[in-house]
Amino acid sequence: MADAPQDRAESLSPLQGMIVPVTPFQQNCSVLWCTTTGKAAVIDPGGDLERIEEALAQARDGQGVILEKILLTHGHLDHAGGAMALKEAHGVPIEGPEEEEVFWLSAMEDQVRKFGMAGADPRPVVPDRWLKDGDTVTIGDVTLDVYHCPGHTPGHVIFHSPDAKLAIVGDVLFQGSIGRTDFPRGNHEQLIEAITTKLWPLGDDTAFIPGHGPMSTFGQERQSNPFVGDRALKGA
Repeated sequence: MADAPQDRAESLSPLQGMIVPVTPFQQNCSVLWCTTTGKAAVIDPGGDLERIEEALAQARDGQGVILEKILLTHGHLDHAGGAMALKEAHGVPIEGPEEEEVFWLSAMEDQVRKFGMAGADPRPVVPDRWLKDGDTVTIGDVTLDVYHCPGHTPGHVIFHSPDAKLAIVGDVLFQGSIGRTDFPRGNHEQLIEAITTKLWPLGDDTAFIPGHGPMSTFGQERQSNPFVGDRALKGA
Protein backbone atom coordinates (compact mmCIF):
# COMPACT_ATOMS: atom_id res chain seq x y z
CA MET A 1 0.00 0.00 0.00
CA ALA A 2 1.18 3.52 -0.69
CA ASP A 3 1.74 5.86 2.25
CA ALA A 4 -0.98 8.30 1.19
CA PRO A 5 -4.67 7.57 1.84
CA GLN A 6 -6.08 5.75 -1.14
CA ASP A 7 -8.77 3.46 -2.51
CA ARG A 8 -11.75 5.79 -2.66
CA ALA A 9 -14.94 3.89 -1.96
CA GLU A 10 -17.11 3.86 -5.05
CA SER A 11 -20.32 5.33 -3.70
CA LEU A 12 -23.07 7.54 -4.98
CA SER A 13 -23.55 11.19 -4.05
CA PRO A 14 -24.24 12.51 -1.45
CA LEU A 15 -22.07 9.88 0.28
CA GLN A 16 -18.42 9.61 -0.68
CA GLY A 17 -15.38 8.21 1.03
CA MET A 18 -11.90 6.81 1.05
CA ILE A 19 -10.15 3.89 2.69
CA VAL A 20 -7.11 4.56 4.88
CA PRO A 21 -5.15 1.41 5.80
CA VAL A 22 -3.87 1.76 9.38
CA THR A 23 -1.85 -0.20 11.96
CA PRO A 24 0.53 -3.10 11.21
CA PHE A 25 -2.62 -5.14 10.47
CA GLN A 26 -3.49 -2.83 7.52
CA GLN A 27 -7.00 -2.35 8.84
CA ASN A 28 -9.36 -0.52 6.49
CA CYS A 29 -10.25 2.64 8.37
CA SER A 30 -12.95 4.43 6.37
CA VAL A 31 -13.48 8.18 6.03
CA LEU A 32 -17.01 8.84 4.76
CA TRP A 33 -18.50 12.25 4.15
CA CYS A 34 -21.71 13.95 3.12
CA THR A 35 -21.10 15.91 -0.06
CA THR A 36 -23.91 18.34 0.79
CA THR A 37 -22.63 19.44 4.20
CA GLY A 38 -18.96 18.48 4.15
CA LYS A 39 -19.40 16.65 7.45
CA ALA A 40 -17.58 13.37 7.90
CA ALA A 41 -17.31 10.25 10.04
CA VAL A 42 -14.25 8.12 10.62
CA ILE A 43 -15.13 4.46 10.93
CA ASP A 44 -12.77 2.22 12.89
CA PRO A 45 -9.76 4.46 13.62
CA GLY A 46 -7.40 1.76 14.81
CA GLY A 47 -4.30 3.97 14.92
CA ASP A 48 -1.92 5.95 12.68
CA LEU A 49 -3.92 9.09 13.38
CA GLU A 50 -1.62 11.23 11.26
CA ARG A 51 -2.76 9.27 8.20
CA ILE A 52 -6.40 9.74 9.17
CA GLU A 53 -5.88 13.48 9.68
CA GLU A 54 -4.23 13.62 6.24
CA ALA A 55 -7.26 11.91 4.72
CA LEU A 56 -9.66 14.37 6.37
CA ALA A 57 -7.63 17.25 4.91
CA GLN A 58 -7.39 15.70 1.43
CA ALA A 59 -11.05 14.73 1.11
CA ARG A 60 -13.33 16.50 -1.37
CA ASP A 61 -10.44 17.02 -3.78
CA GLY A 62 -8.37 18.83 -1.22
CA GLN A 63 -11.14 20.96 0.26
CA GLY A 64 -11.17 18.88 3.41
CA VAL A 65 -14.09 17.77 5.55
CA ILE A 66 -15.34 18.44 9.07
CA LEU A 67 -15.15 15.44 11.37
CA GLU A 68 -18.57 15.06 12.99
CA LYS A 69 -18.26 11.69 14.75
CA ILE A 70 -16.42 8.40 15.09
CA LEU A 71 -18.22 5.14 14.31
CA LEU A 72 -16.99 1.75 15.53
CA THR A 73 -17.92 -1.65 14.15
CA HIS A 74 -16.27 -3.55 17.03
CA GLY A 75 -13.72 -3.35 19.78
CA HIS A 76 -10.56 -5.01 18.52
CA LEU A 77 -7.42 -2.94 18.87
CA ASP A 78 -6.79 -2.47 15.16
CA HIS A 79 -10.30 -1.04 14.74
CA ALA A 80 -10.75 1.02 17.90
CA GLY A 81 -7.28 1.71 19.28
CA GLY A 82 -7.16 5.30 18.03
CA ALA A 83 -10.74 6.24 18.88
CA MET A 84 -10.15 8.01 22.18
CA ALA A 85 -7.26 10.10 20.89
CA LEU A 86 -9.21 11.11 17.76
CA LYS A 87 -12.25 11.95 19.90
CA GLU A 88 -10.16 14.20 22.12
CA ALA A 89 -8.40 15.87 19.19
CA HIS A 90 -11.68 16.88 17.52
CA GLY A 91 -14.17 16.96 20.39
CA VAL A 92 -16.53 14.55 18.64
CA PRO A 93 -18.61 11.63 19.95
CA ILE A 94 -18.00 7.92 19.48
CA GLU A 95 -21.04 5.93 18.32
CA GLY A 96 -21.12 2.14 18.41
CA PRO A 97 -20.67 -0.71 18.64
CA GLU A 98 -23.43 -2.71 20.37
CA GLU A 99 -23.13 -2.74 24.16
CA GLU A 100 -21.89 -6.35 24.41
CA GLU A 101 -18.64 -5.02 22.92
CA VAL A 102 -17.69 -3.47 26.25
CA PHE A 103 -16.03 -6.88 26.71
CA TRP A 104 -13.35 -5.84 24.18
CA LEU A 105 -13.38 -2.03 24.49
CA SER A 106 -12.61 -2.15 28.19
CA ALA A 107 -9.64 -4.47 27.59
CA MET A 108 -7.47 -2.23 25.40
CA GLU A 109 -4.46 -2.52 27.70
CA ASP A 110 -4.60 -6.32 27.49
CA GLN A 111 -4.95 -6.14 23.71
CA VAL A 112 -1.96 -3.81 23.37
CA ARG A 113 0.13 -6.19 25.46
CA LYS A 114 -1.05 -9.28 23.58
CA PHE A 115 -0.48 -7.90 20.08
CA GLY A 116 2.68 -5.98 20.95
CA MET A 117 1.67 -2.77 19.16
CA ALA A 118 4.26 -0.26 20.35
CA GLY A 119 2.81 3.18 21.00
CA ALA A 120 -0.81 2.01 20.88
CA ASP A 121 -3.25 3.73 23.23
CA PRO A 122 -3.99 1.36 26.15
CA ARG A 123 -6.97 3.31 27.51
CA PRO A 124 -10.42 1.73 27.52
CA VAL A 125 -12.66 3.08 24.76
CA VAL A 126 -15.91 4.55 26.07
CA PRO A 127 -18.57 5.18 23.41
CA ASP A 128 -20.95 8.11 23.81
CA ARG A 129 -23.72 6.06 22.24
CA TRP A 130 -24.16 2.32 22.12
CA LEU A 131 -25.94 1.05 19.02
CA LYS A 132 -28.41 -1.76 18.54
CA ASP A 133 -29.94 -3.59 15.61
CA GLY A 134 -32.34 -1.30 13.74
CA ASP A 135 -30.75 1.96 14.84
CA THR A 136 -29.59 4.63 12.40
CA VAL A 137 -26.61 6.97 12.44
CA THR A 138 -26.12 10.14 10.45
CA ILE A 139 -23.22 11.73 8.63
CA GLY A 140 -24.35 15.23 7.72
CA ASP A 141 -27.56 14.70 5.75
CA VAL A 142 -26.80 11.02 5.07
CA THR A 143 -28.42 8.25 7.11
CA LEU A 144 -26.84 4.82 7.60
CA ASP A 145 -28.71 1.79 8.90
CA VAL A 146 -27.18 -0.24 11.74
CA TYR A 147 -27.24 -4.04 11.91
CA HIS A 148 -25.98 -6.07 14.85
CA CYS A 149 -23.86 -8.88 13.39
CA PRO A 150 -22.27 -10.91 16.20
CA GLY A 151 -19.99 -13.88 15.75
CA HIS A 152 -16.55 -12.36 15.21
CA THR A 153 -17.16 -10.42 18.43
CA PRO A 154 -20.34 -10.24 20.53
CA GLY A 155 -21.26 -6.61 19.87
CA HIS A 156 -20.13 -6.21 16.26
CA VAL A 157 -22.27 -3.92 14.07
CA ILE A 158 -22.19 -3.00 10.40
CA PHE A 159 -23.29 0.22 8.68
CA HIS A 160 -25.30 0.34 5.45
CA SER A 161 -26.32 3.10 3.05
CA PRO A 162 -29.28 1.90 0.93
CA ASP A 163 -28.94 4.92 -1.40
CA ALA A 164 -25.24 4.41 -2.06
CA LYS A 165 -25.54 0.61 -2.02
CA LEU A 166 -22.53 0.54 0.28
CA ALA A 167 -21.89 -1.32 3.53
CA ILE A 168 -19.03 -1.08 6.00
CA VAL A 169 -18.82 -4.53 7.55
CA GLY A 170 -15.72 -4.57 9.75
CA ASP A 171 -14.48 -8.12 10.27
CA VAL A 172 -17.76 -9.92 9.52
CA LEU A 173 -17.03 -10.64 5.85
CA PHE A 174 -14.04 -10.35 3.51
CA GLN A 175 -13.42 -10.95 -0.14
CA GLY A 176 -13.18 -14.72 -0.24
CA SER A 177 -13.32 -15.22 3.51
CA ILE A 178 -15.16 -14.48 6.77
CA GLY A 179 -14.20 -13.18 10.19
CA ARG A 180 -12.34 -15.29 12.71
CA THR A 181 -14.42 -16.81 15.47
CA ASP A 182 -11.66 -18.30 17.62
CA PHE A 183 -11.33 -15.20 19.82
CA PRO A 184 -13.02 -15.13 23.24
CA ARG A 185 -16.81 -14.88 22.80
CA GLY A 186 -16.56 -15.60 19.09
CA ASN A 187 -19.29 -17.82 17.64
CA HIS A 188 -19.10 -19.39 14.18
CA GLU A 189 -22.82 -20.19 13.95
CA GLN A 190 -23.77 -16.64 14.92
CA LEU A 191 -21.42 -15.24 12.27
CA ILE A 192 -22.85 -17.38 9.47
CA GLU A 193 -26.38 -16.45 10.54
CA ALA A 194 -25.50 -12.74 10.61
CA ILE A 195 -24.03 -12.87 7.11
CA THR A 196 -26.89 -14.81 5.57
CA THR A 197 -29.78 -13.07 7.37
CA LYS A 198 -28.43 -9.51 7.73
CA LEU A 199 -26.00 -8.96 4.84
CA TRP A 200 -27.36 -11.02 1.94
CA PRO A 201 -30.84 -9.35 2.07
CA LEU A 202 -29.15 -5.98 1.45
CA GLY A 203 -28.73 -7.00 -2.20
CA ASP A 204 -26.20 -8.60 -4.50
CA ASP A 205 -25.31 -5.20 -5.97
CA THR A 206 -24.27 -3.79 -2.60
CA ALA A 207 -20.54 -3.12 -2.39
CA PHE A 208 -18.84 -3.52 0.95
CA ILE A 209 -15.70 -2.28 2.66
CA PRO A 210 -14.27 -5.09 4.81
CA GLY A 211 -12.02 -4.60 7.79
CA HIS A 212 -9.04 -5.85 5.78
CA GLY A 213 -8.29 -6.40 2.12
CA PRO A 214 -10.06 -5.31 -1.06
CA MET A 215 -13.68 -4.32 -1.49
CA SER A 216 -16.20 -6.74 -2.96
CA THR A 217 -19.94 -7.09 -3.43
CA PHE A 218 -22.39 -9.34 -1.63
CA GLY A 219 -23.30 -10.87 -4.98
CA GLN A 220 -19.70 -11.77 -5.72
CA GLU A 221 -19.32 -13.40 -2.30
CA ARG A 222 -22.55 -15.36 -2.69
CA GLN A 223 -21.13 -16.75 -5.94
CA SER A 224 -17.58 -17.55 -4.86
CA ASN A 225 -16.96 -17.28 -1.12
CA PRO A 226 -15.87 -20.75 0.08
CA PHE A 227 -17.37 -20.21 3.54
CA VAL A 228 -20.72 -18.47 2.94
CA GLY A 229 -21.28 -18.66 -0.81
CA ASP A 230 -24.58 -20.20 -1.86
CA ARG A 231 -22.87 -23.33 -3.14
CA ALA A 232 -20.80 -23.72 0.04
CA LEU A 233 -23.82 -23.38 2.30
CA LYS A 234 -25.88 -25.73 0.18
CA GLY A 235 -23.26 -28.42 0.63
CA ALA A 236 -22.79 -27.76 4.36
